[in-house]
Amino acid sequence: MNDTIKAKKETKSFKKNPIPGTKFTIAVSSAKGGVGKSTFATNLALALKKIGCKVGLLDADIYGPSLPKLFSINEKPQSDGQNLIPIKKYDIQCMSIGFLTEEQTPMIWRGPMVTSAIKTFTQKVKWKDLDFIIVDMPPGTGDTQLTFAQEINMDGVIIVSTPQEIALQDVKRGIRMFDKLKVKIIGLIDNMSHFVGDDGKKYEIFGEGGVKRTAKEFQKEFLGLIPIDPEVGKQGDLGWPIVESKPEHKISKIYLDFAKKIKSDYLLN
Repeated sequence: MNDTIKAKKETKSFKKNPIPGTKFTIAVSSAKGGVGKSTFATNLALALKKIGCKVGLLDADIYGPSLPKLFSINEKPQSDGQNLIPIKKYDIQCMSIGFLTEEQTPMIWRGPMVTSAIKTFTQKVKWKDLDFIIVDMPPGTGDTQLTFAQEINMDGVIIVSTPQEIALQDVKRGIRMFDKLKVKIIGLIDNMSHFVGDDGKKYEIFGEGGVKRTAKEFQKEFLGLIPIDPEVGKQGDLGWPIVESKPEHKISKIYLDFAKKIKSDYLLN
């Protein structure tokens, strides 16, 4: 009898639903905070838009939403009586818990409330005719990640990390989690990989090659690196991300290359 129960648990499957109004769902994750994941997600979304894709951006970090600041959105979403209407900024359809609360209001919520909010944002938001929805995941390997992996038809996840070992320890946990939950890992990004000083020298502030080694260790694709550039943080603080504000900047061109790969892998196949 116990063996039968165990077998049923092991073969239990979850019904995965696409997010209505979208073709492909791409998550951006790290399992570690402070590695530039939200900056990456917003600039990737803008880069996809610039190469002709219709894009949505879902800020799934309930406890620490960044999208309102990064896109300088201060309004609340409207409702049609049944669904929330995404706020459009820079021609991107956007949704975040930060649109529904005051900026400094802490979200003192238990797991079930977080899960409920995620289900609202994925099933009760009127996303319209999107090629891609980019999901900015929170740090960790908790309720949000589990809800998406088990209930949402995710087409892939991009793992973002800085190269130092303390970040990669959490990233490795995240990779194992997505592998266990059978979510495709598109590849790994080495963010803030180095800094080029005024003297022209390259400084590896957080170490060198850690993300690439991790990708090799777990047999995942290494997608490339993004150097540190003060302009990225400055434009993010202004609510005018660098891909939108300075499309010819060297960092913007890196994001455009990532976007072209995503478009080629999904829309052109």
